[in-house]
Amino acid sequence: MTTRRSFLQVSILAVATFFLDVTRSAFASSQAFPGIIYTKDSPGKWSRKISSHAPQISIDNRKVTITTPHPMLDQHYIVRHTLVLDNGHVIGEKTFFPSKDSKAISAFELPPGYKSKFYATSYCNQHDFWLTEGHAG
Repeated sequence: MTTRRSFLQVSILAVATFFLDVTRSAFASSQAFPGIIYTKDSPGKWSRKISSHAPQISIDNRKVTITTPHPMLDQHYIVRHTLVLDNGHVIGEKTFFPSKDSKAISAFELPPGYKSKFYATSYCNQHDFWLTEGHAG
């Protein structure tokens, strides 16, 4: 289990860090990364999966709650949420286990005074890596 967890942590962090740096200009020009990162506006081959896979964000002061309304079945579930600031700094991550977690919900706190973009990610074991952009302030 530790090997799987370590692999997922390193993989998602590497993908998020690399692509968040690259995506700044891509998001500004509305380009997408088909087959790599899926969003509500660019779901690629998963257009029927938007409502259950794109992370939903709610903000209350500095608290960011990420929800992915996806069933948590042993064979098909949300593996992980990550919250990343616009500069690529990872605020936090949460790994889910279908045997333990009935819903994919996580909460993180933004730094005091943070007033910029951030990215919520959700990774499904069958439908890939999803990203939603949020804005604080």
